[in-house]
Amino acid sequence: MQRIETTLPGVCELRPKILGDARGFFMETYHAGNFAELGIRENFVQDNHSRSAKGILRGLHYQLHHPQAKLCRVIEGEALDIAVDIRLGSPHFGKWTSVVLSAEKHNQIYIPGGFAHGFLALTDPVQLLYKCNAFYNLEDEHGISWNDSALNISWGIENPLLSAKDAKYSKLSEVPLEFLPRYPAK
Repeated sequence: MQRIETTLPGVCELRPKILGDARGFFMETYHAGNFAELGIRENFVQDNHSRSAKGILRGLHYQLHHPQAKLCRVIEGEALDIAVDIRLGSPHFGKWTSVVLSAEKHNQIYIPGGFAHGFLALTDPVQLLYKCNAFYNLEDEHGISWNDSALNISWGIENPLLSAKDAKYSKLSEVPLEFLPRYPAK
């Protein structure tokens, strides 16, 4: 597994070693020991699977009291995956990074807890799998607006299909400070 850093410290792209022959391919998508050697030492407790049509945007989501680190990959199609640093006190607060995940490249993105996460389906369909290191908690679910002009995320789409919940999220600057995660003190 190869770790490629993104513009946000802690968020990285992972590219697996793929063994292929006439039968198809084999790859290891997660190995706790190998990931620990790459600096990812999460205890993943939940796996999720979503299917989306082209133009569907999911996000930007986060949990405050039970932050979720995520390991995401696409098994069908392509998705633009976005991570936003929303940790108060972070030198990268309000910055975002992206990785295009594709079934063809078999790449993954690792997003630490304390970041908002979302993705846009670039093809029809997209199946995205992701591991989380904390269980989903409905009462702890929060989000920020996908099209916050201050974040200026380059989604490449003007009118994505959103859930009613995602369409109602506020801009980052409008989220009360007590509803944002904190950057760890040194």
